[in-house]
Amino acid sequence: MPKLSYHVILNASAGTASATGVTSQTLEAVFADRGLDVTVDSDPDVSLDERVKRALESDADVIVAGGGDGTIAALAGALAGTDKALAVLPLGTVNAVARDLGLPLTLEEAVAGIADGELRPIDIGEVNGRLFLHMAAVGFVAGIAAAREKVRGHFGLLEFIGFSRFFARRLARSRRMALAINPDEGEARVERAQAFAVVCSEFSEGFGRMFSRDRLDSGTLTLYVVRHLSGADLIRLTLGMFLGRWRQDDALRIEHVREVTVDTRKPTVKVMLDGELANIETPLVFKVRPLALTMVMPAQTSSQTPMEGTSAA
Repeated sequence: MPKLSYHVILNASAGTASATGVTSQTLEAVFADRGLDVTVDSDPDVSLDERVKRALESDADVIVAGGGDGTIAALAGALAGTDKALAVLPLGTVNAVARDLGLPLTLEEAVAGIADGELRPIDIGEVNGRLFLHMAAVGFVAGIAAAREKVRGHFGLLEFIGFSRFFARRLARSRRMALAINPDEGEARVERAQAFAVVCSEFSEGFGRMFSRDRLDSGTLTLYVVRHLSGADLIRLTLGMFLGRWRQDDALRIEHVREVTVDTRKPTVKVMLDGELANIETPLVFKVRPLALTMVMPAQTSSQTPMEGTSAA
């Protein structure tokens, strides 16, 4: 990759950053060790929106999200469609986006990956104007994410026991909802489901590959409708995903779309966007934005297929 300049937006209060004491001086030293030209913005007295605006107005080629999934989402939305690229330092608590993209999860390895990485355009999804890089989910999964938010940052033994009890109760009380589904191709329909998710590209099958994707640039979304989810269904689906055989499961309906509208009887619903919860008004209109965001991704090796997050030539 040609020599680039970098502008880091550091959220020092993010989970990993706070726990490990990462500072602007820390980042400057790690970037300098790799010979990278970097500016670090760690100003806690300025709003994230203003810091993002300053980053966009800077001369930097790559804007680096040094924080959690919320920081990444804010930068992705601002950088989509621009000539600046996004890189990620996974300094949050969950780091769902970094894990999904296969990015290194330690600071030193992440900076090394940025230094040696490649610029690749990827698809992004949007729902009612809100962007997501990986998945938007409604229903049982979003409820579990809500419980996670309550224990974020202090997840000890007592919190784990409480979370587990909540998980079991949530599954037992989970009820199906009526969904009016209108895809861009195909017939509109009404289904009853306990949850649904919309994913950029699609999840792949393969041993041990749970919620992973071979491609990030297919130009499509995949709608996963969970028709029913008993305890037995959850165990079977989880085992099937681990073994790499789950797409034909009776509990699921899978559909490839470029745009789909999903409506419910509720005026607003909780949507989990890349690990972060948001209340969004219905109907939910999902769209794909092909190759809308350029990201710094790990460099391919000769043993990798041309599909691991890249455009297949």
